[in-house]
Amino acid sequence: MARTKLYTVMFGVLFAMATAQVVVEEYALFSYWTGFAVIVGLSFVKAAMVAGYYQHLRWEPRSVTVVMLIGLAAALALTVAAAYSIL
Repeated sequence: MARTKLYTVMFGVLFAMATAQVVVEEYALFSYWTGFAVIVGLSFVKAAMVAGYYQHLRWEPRSVTVVMLIGLAAALALTVAAAYSIL
């Protein structure tokens, strides 16, 4: 039962962050680059929350988390390399 409350709270926080992203984008509250930084920052926090709680990395051994972070770093490196080649 305690996990149900935790997941409900996490859902509410994720929903609020997603709503904030839409508000930042839709109403142009900031300049382009500031809004972009806010949206990327919120996306990073949301991804960390999903990985930590819904994918249960918070309760896994640290070795599993390290493997996930290595995969994330590799995907990020490939994305940056692809973006660099486009520019």
